[in-house]
Amino acid sequence: MSLTEWFHVASRQLQGGLKLLGSVPRAAEEAWEGKRAAWTESRKLRYPLRELPWDYHTAQAAMDEAEALMLVNGPASRPSSLNMPLCETDCELVERIKNDTAQQNRSNITRTAAYLECYRGYPELHWALLAHLVSRNGGYNMTDLKGGLIDSFFGEQEKEWLYRLLERCNALIFQDAYPQLQLYMHSRHLGRSCFHLLPHFHVSPFMRPFWERFWAWRDSSLLTVALIINEQNYIEGRVVKDPYFQKFVMHKPGFYLHDWLQLNQIIFPLGLNDGLAGLVMERFGHLDERIGFGKSLYAMLFGHQQVLDQVTAFATSVPHTGSRSDYWPGLFTPDKQKALRSPEESAALLAHIWLPQGQRLYSPELNAVWSDTSYDPIPRYDWFQDGSTLGHLSEPKRPLLFAMRHEHRHGIQKTAMAHDAHASLRPFH
Repeated sequence: MSLTEWFHVASRQLQGGLKLLGSVPRAAEEAWEGKRAAWTESRKLRYPLRELPWDYHTAQAAMDEAEALMLVNGPASRPSSLNMPLCETDCELVERIKNDTAQQNRSNITRTAAYLECYRGYPELHWALLAHLVSRNGGYNMTDLKGGLIDSFFGEQEKEWLYRLLERCNALIFQDAYPQLQLYMHSRHLGRSCFHLLPHFHVSPFMRPFWERFWAWRDSSLLTVALIINEQNYIEGRVVKDPYFQKFVMHKPGFYLHDWLQLNQIIFPLGLNDGLAGLVMERFGHLDERIGFGKSLYAMLFGHQQVLDQVTAFATSVPHTGSRSDYWPGLFTPDKQKALRSPEESAALLAHIWLPQGQRLYSPELNAVWSDTSYDPIPRYDWFQDGSTLGHLSEPKRPLLFAMRHEHRHGIQKTAMAHDAHASLRPFH
């Protein structure tokens, strides 16, 4: 690079940096206005409240039984039910569920649809709808890696690592939870409990007392909280604390940046181009926070009638493709030819609170940018080795602030600012 070229690049980057600094006060003002609007929208969505019944005695009894099973089974022993022969009907059921799980676990798209099918057939399975919506967000995060702003923020290898993390979490939770949902559905069909078969799917003994009580009393809140605890513990050692993901994802600057900028948003669409309900997770790497976050999402979804009705209407009418245009076609498009180019996206986002008519961001469909992924064998061990996580088995509380339309837009703007900052600080070539 000649001296003249060096000065030209430096001048251009300095101009970009000054422009970025000039946008900070405006972004802060917009964030404040957005927060005020979110409080107003949250108040409108809050009522009528839905009851989330919580029986403390039932919860305590299930917790005591789970602890007793933990002490009996121990970390190295096989559950006693695995040593008992199965009747022909049960053998066929186990094989059928294993095959169905493998078939539906091909991709984020198939998993997300399978969860919704469970909920539509058995709406007492609250966790299935919650999982459907969180899985939608998993798909959005996967396609973001190939979208406009983030596509140039990470290198190809970094995007591959992030995708593997998202896909692994999504697949492992499905691998563990879907057979449990299926066992309940078959129990309803057969008119008898099939939960003695849980160990044949390597489900932690922690879950059996909760499923047995759900079978008897249909306590949706207790079962949902138990599943949240179970699934987050299930991925804790297998993904979050796994040395591979610790090295290549969790300790990378881009991952820390998402936490620091509060970009880990889970959003539940209330309609097309309409409101959004949701929350921001600040520290994905912390088990306690993920469990508490899941409980808050559940209370937000099932604790407010308007939220539940509008979210369910969206989920059942808009198929999941992984593109953010599913819920906001006025802001996103899966057609790259019709989208703003990457430099234009940043400039437009920093110049306007909302993009002008006809200007949209690129958000591809999942099947267009990622292929179905085979994953490594799942480590087979029981996470429930002590009672340290049982403190989370408590009544879920509704969050006060959960309208996310403005916060989501501000998150996109922060991504644009991070994109420009990254470009300004990029070493000269």
